[in-house]
Amino acid sequence: MDAHLFPIFMFLSAGAIALFSFLAVASWADARRKEREAYYKSETLKKIAETQGPGGNAALELMREEEKIARRRQREGQKLGGMIMTAVGVGVMVLLAAIVDRNDKGVLFVGLIPLLIGVALMTYAYLLAPKE
Repeated sequence: MDAHLFPIFMFLSAGAIALFSFLAVASWADARRKEREAYYKSETLKKIAETQGPGGNAALELMREEEKIARRRQREGQKLGGMIMTAVGVGVMVLLAAIVDRNDKGVLFVGLIPLLIGVALMTYAYLLAPKE
């Protein structure tokens, strides 16, 4: 290995180790936070459900409403993902049309891959996904 490449190699190696170490710790901390939130939520709902009268019904209604919100967020995420993928597909096709030879338009079909993935995501989100 050349002497002038060794410092660059060491810098990139240390940077990669630092990056992936940070990602591992951040992922672990996020999982721990979600675990704590789920535990406290379940304990609170359990205490509300144990109370006599309207408290139990309110807890069940709260759980149903949270499930509805989670489904709505997932469906909205699929719609957004579909729109982004469709835009990426169109963008790739436009970019390739600008940089390839005028006679070689077959390469434009590469843009159909993300375009069709986006269309499939939006079709599922708008037509096939279970409604509330």
